[in-house]
Amino acid sequence: MVRRLVSCTALAFVAALVSSCAYPGGYKGYQTRGYHCRGAYYSPMSVDEALNYSETGQASWYDESSFFGLKRGTTSLGEKVMPWHLIGAHKTLPLPCMVKVTNLENGNTVKLRINDRGPFIEGRLLDVSPRAAKKLGFHEQGLTTVQVEVLSVGDGSYKRKRRTKWFFGLF
Repeated sequence: MVRRLVSCTALAFVAALVSSCAYPGGYKGYQTRGYHCRGAYYSPMSVDEALNYSETGQASWYDESSFFGLKRGTTSLGEKVMPWHLIGAHKTLPLPCMVKVTNLENGNTVKLRINDRGPFIEGRLLDVSPRAAKKLGFHEQGLTTVQVEVLSVGDGSYKRKRRTKWFFGLF
């Protein structure tokens, strides 16, 4: 009886862990309202603009945790930042959105969920979580050159995907 209870508890724990694996969720819709930060006004792009967005620039990584990693921060959408999340921050993309990030220095690619605002440092395009930086291969260096391409905007029934060309990329 005790073994069965321990097995069920372990199974429930694993199921809960896997259900929130790499991408946090729960936000309905998307945010495109402007905001002020450090004396500057930022106006996020529209959903249609974002779906056609692709840019090359500098990326860095950031860690929202404190107190030996036990206290976790939250994103602009109010989601908890966990060490296994593949997330990032961008100044003007609608929140949330999925992007494909390619490290141009080594070719590594990862899909990220943009759910935060930043980086507010001159010349930086994107901030990523520590796990994403490790997957992209620049955790030790701190900075790298990346290509960012939006895949979709929004969550749930509000999600809009980038249109793909269905006939060998021609149409």
